[in-house]
Amino acid sequence: MMLLQDGCIAFLAAVGLTTVVWLTAGAIFHAGRPAIPGLLLVLPLRGEALAMESDVRELRRVQHQLTGARIILADCGLTPDARALAQYLADREKNAAVAEGKDLEML
Repeated sequence: MMLLQDGCIAFLAAVGLTTVVWLTAGAIFHAGRPAIPGLLLVLPLRGEALAMESDVRELRRVQHQLTGARIILADCGLTPDARALAQYLADREKNAAVAEGKDLEML
């Protein structure tokens, strides 16, 4: 019986020590994500752009991981309704904008 108790205590001590080391390493290495100024996440859009909302949602998820990134919705021939939707989505986001596709060719 004593052997079983000692084994349980050793197991719990090992798990606890591993947890403390894991949390400490995570706090040290992930504490400050460096901002990447000037990083652009460009989404070229054409026609009706039926998947625009889901694509912008995915870019928003990526943007949260890349501090300082901006979302650019590139109008490469959108319909007027799709252009209005793109402008609406860009206005809802903090670091997003709609740009003409020809303006982005220089980048």
